[in-house]
Amino acid sequence: MKRLIYEISESFRIAFAQIRANKMRSSLTALGVIIGIVAVTLMGTAISGIDIGFQNSLAMLGNDVLYVQKWPWHGVEDWWNYANRPNIRADEAAPLNRIIQGTDNSQLEFAVPVVARMSSVKYGSSQVSNVFTVGTTADYARLSQTDYEAGRMFTDTEEAAGHQVCVLGYDVAHALFPLRSALGAEIRIDGQPFTVIGVLAKQGSFLGLFSFDNQTLMPLEAFRKLFSTRRGAELRVKIADKNHIEDAKEELRGDMRRVRGQLPGERDNFEINGQQAFKAQLDPIKNGIAIAGLFITGLSLFVGAIGIMNITFVSVKERTKEIGTRKALGARRRTILLQFLIEAVSICLIGGAMGMLLAYAMFLGIHLEMPSFPVHFSPGLVFISLFISVATGVFSGFAPAWQASKLDPVVALRYE
Repeated sequence: MKRLIYEISESFRIAFAQIRANKMRSSLTALGVIIGIVAVTLMGTAISGIDIGFQNSLAMLGNDVLYVQKWPWHGVEDWWNYANRPNIRADEAAPLNRIIQGTDNSQLEFAVPVVARMSSVKYGSSQVSNVFTVGTTADYARLSQTDYEAGRMFTDTEEAAGHQVCVLGYDVAHALFPLRSALGAEIRIDGQPFTVIGVLAKQGSFLGLFSFDNQTLMPLEAFRKLFSTRRGAELRVKIADKNHIEDAKEELRGDMRRVRGQLPGERDNFEINGQQAFKAQLDPIKNGIAIAGLFITGLSLFVGAIGIMNITFVSVKERTKEIGTRKALGARRRTILLQFLIEAVSICLIGGAMGMLLAYAMFLGIHLEMPSFPVHFSPGLVFISLFISVATGVFSGFAPAWQASKLDPVVALRYE
């Protein structure tokens, strides 16, 4: 054991002596590993960031919320069947809630009606167009669990009376009121006056497609009084336990069929959507990005490994007499094998460390310039990069090291 430890330490000493003696060649050899590790680390960072972005976006939909709507979120095949369905009505929330409350051990908690339209919001000379304007009840606050930057949600009393009050999304509030608080201000939504009573905290966007900060909430009765609801609504239903979402979905299906008076055997004239539908669609895309990215970065590492293997073969040829001398003095095959294998691994470790530092510097630059860009640097990437560096060194250095260890000392000493 002591002999093996001595051979390993001696091999490291010889390896670093050779690296110092051939600085330029060692640097060019390590360059392939540096590029490969930078590619692997940045790709891992991007994949991790994309995964976190997907999860955060799905979380915005709520992993404990089901959406009763006219259309499914994916897989529309029989288009006419869906088009002929009756619209979901906001007043269907009341009988649905009565059924939920009258069911023992229900998997559902409550239903919230939501109607929406795109509107323009104006204050003085400032205006924001295409704002997602939502009419709902006070229970919406319990459903979304959104934080508030300032103010509050409207109350049940304000909702029932149809008070013209509203809660602004973060982007809308800061666009209209860049220098002052929005609370108490009177704004106009499609020309109708509303008093701002709350501002939502920043939430971000859903997969970069829809911003949750570009919305305005108002009481459902105020929405009905001022705007058309002919386009229909949706019902958002809070479930009791997100671990039993399929049971909750089946219970909700039965409850909605009762609300709509559907007979046994009739096809559902509504759809129950949830984040699982998006997850089923996004997972193959995410996995495809990961596989393609890792394949490309794997190619760059493979090219780097071939370069190291080539240089190690050259090094074996250059030092054939040295190998013969060492073997003639009693060096074992294992000693020669370790010497060249550790030299290749050392070059890869140096290249891996430099590549990792360079990748981290690039990550910081991207994060500072584009904070919203989905990149995430985790400590696990450090260990993965070091492991890949060692694996590359072993892969690329084993064949030349094995060839060196098999040299006949007599033949090696006569080599010119």
